[in-house]
Amino acid sequence: MTLKRVWIYCVICVVGLVFHASQVSAQSNSNEAANPKQSQDSNAAQKNPNAEQSSANERDGQHDFDPLIGAWKFHLKRRLHPLTGSNTWVESEGTGVCFKIWDGRAELDTVEIDDPVGHIEGLTVRTYNPQSHQWRLYWANSKNGIMDPPQVGGFKNGRGEFFAQDTINGRTILIRYAWTDMTSNSPHFEQSFSDDGGKTWEVNFITDQTRVKDESEKAH
Repeated sequence: MTLKRVWIYCVICVVGLVFHASQVSAQSNSNEAANPKQSQDSNAAQKNPNAEQSSANERDGQHDFDPLIGAWKFHLKRRLHPLTGSNTWVESEGTGVCFKIWDGRAELDTVEIDDPVGHIEGLTVRTYNPQSHQWRLYWANSKNGIMDPPQVGGFKNGRGEFFAQDTINGRTILIRYAWTDMTSNSPHFEQSFSDDGGKTWEVNFITDQTRVKDESEKAH
């Protein structure tokens, strides 16, 4: 084969390779244009391969308050003068019933308390948001019928914490609800206030519940 023919053969091979590469690139761009979302999802998955798994593993807490369904007796302790340095407490007794709504995604919890300052009737409405995986807890007292700002939060490792901002005696404070021992027959609740942005907390309300077995089935 002459040198001239070798040169022509090499040129033909190079042209063929360039044409083939351009066809592959054009086909790839065409597929991406036809399926832009699929392409974006693929790129996102490559950047964060654990994103889908993390979403799938998000904890569903819509039945966290199921253990409270039923009838209860309450023993309560209340700090008379929160955030004043006072350590004077009063104790009282009460009864209540917790009802399940929306297959457990909401609850209505009623309570009547014989307190040293008088008879108290109150209720708590709890609603669950399946998108945020959080609960909202609304408290109201029959004396004024006003729902307090909701406590928002959820459970982790058996402890439920719920937070809200409110005003007491003209001061803006944080309020924390804490639920523990939920799976026992003696759930424990504490309410705490903070006037320093959550750096320190002062417990001012404590309840310990005892299940009333004969009446509990009526709440389901």
